[in-house]
Amino acid sequence: MGADDKYSVLLPTYNEKDNLPIIVWLLVKAFTDSGYDFEIIVIDDGSPDGTLDVAKQLQTIYGDKKIVLRPREKKLGLGTAYIHGIKHATGNYVVIMDADLSHHPKFIHQFIEKQKEKDYDLVSGTRYSGNGGVYGWDLKRKVISRGANYVTQVLLRPGASDLTGSFRLYKKKVLEKLVQSCKSKGYVFQMEMVIRARQFGFTIGEVPISFVDRVYGESKLGGNEIYQFAKGLLYLFATT
Repeated sequence: MGADDKYSVLLPTYNEKDNLPIIVWLLVKAFTDSGYDFEIIVIDDGSPDGTLDVAKQLQTIYGDKKIVLRPREKKLGLGTAYIHGIKHATGNYVVIMDADLSHHPKFIHQFIEKQKEKDYDLVSGTRYSGNGGVYGWDLKRKVISRGANYVTQVLLRPGASDLTGSFRLYKKKVLEKLVQSCKSKGYVFQMEMVIRARQFGFTIGEVPISFVDRVYGESKLGGNEIYQFAKGLLYLFATT
């Protein structure tokens, strides 16, 4: 912890050409304002909408030290995107977040401050404690998300109040270990990361965040993913 700290932001993208310039601008502003060293690693999974072209333009604007492009041929899932991104991360801390503007970069400063308080191994942005909240979600999705968190807490007691969220700060070494130990895909992956973190005895800090449902584009959480979530939950329950 100190002047040499660097924060690598992993941004997995798929059809985010409208959101990417905004999220990158907000990230650059947030880090510049707070004075922390950073890089943004864009991992595009072969978006047909031209997200990668937009990312290349952003790289021209901000420079290749700040915007690092590590695209893949096709959609290969979140877990492998993080593994891919970590390999190229030069920071000693890694921020994971969604590129669809559901996570506001202004909270990253609070994540960093929280992490420094007790040298936490990871800090999770939580929608369900303190002043956090969810905007733009319909009731059904709120119920599913709250229900998912509640069921998980009862079954698995993970000691963090928002397990399905994907806005987190990790020590790089911690993230590497967790990603390698996780078997889940998609929506359950975020949750397994917290559960495995508890198993390894890693310390978890929480920061209340407001969460805005996707500004542009379709929500990626479909009925099939909710089914996968339930199935994944049973797998975790059986193995923890």
